[in-house]
Amino acid sequence: MNILLIGYGKMGKAIEQIALHRGHTIIARVDNSHERESLSNTLQIDVAIEFSQPEVAVDNLLFCFQRKIPVVCGTTGWLASRDEVVTHCKRNDGSFFYASNFSLGVNIFFKLNEYLAKLMAGQQNYTISIDEVHHTQKKDAPSGTAITLAEGVTANNKNYNQWTYPEKPSSHGIVINSFRIDPAPGTHTVKYQSEMDDIEIKHTAHSREGFALGAVLVAEWLPSHKGVLNMNDFLKF
Repeated sequence: MNILLIGYGKMGKAIEQIALHRGHTIIARVDNSHERESLSNTLQIDVAIEFSQPEVAVDNLLFCFQRKIPVVCGTTGWLASRDEVVTHCKRNDGSFFYASNFSLGVNIFFKLNEYLAKLMAGQQNYTISIDEVHHTQKKDAPSGTAITLAEGVTANNKNYNQWTYPEKPSSHGIVINSFRIDPAPGTHTVKYQSEMDDIEIKHTAHSREGFALGAVLVAEWLPSHKGVLNMNDFLKF
């Protein structure tokens, strides 16, 4: 399989190593808009894996749709433009896969979080918050994973309807606390706190390999599927 890497930072390099180990070819690496626009139209690209920066992610995705390239996206912080991206994907009959986190363990954690939110929906004495810790090079805050966790709670617990920043707490908001500490690759903790006791569920990543492997596995799967897809489609939870 010929893979186009869009974004060649630490995640891009980790994805490259795993893709090569699995017998794939990195046909091109793109790390800025000039390199992207300079790509030859004759390249035989089976799939693109996009791990760039929030401010350029949308342009990268639209480029892939226009070129009819299935694209796997792990960049977070751009979701205010999600409707635009989905519209362009459908207009071009494209294949687009987005996940805030490609780790299998994290996606199991998402389901555990939703189940706990249902169990706690009738408990009025608990306050819910989320802590997320990442390395200092991560630019967006809160993390996409933390936002997905918050959305998992609000979808299953009618006591909460949004997530908020610590500076703007609200009675029906889940506060997300973001910390940037090197060299942490990612830790997420969902907390239920009351005067009587605390309940916590936590996921800690030890390296980028879990995220990178997940992205490559999805890239192997995506070319035979159409539309706007996510980890529920891939894992069939």
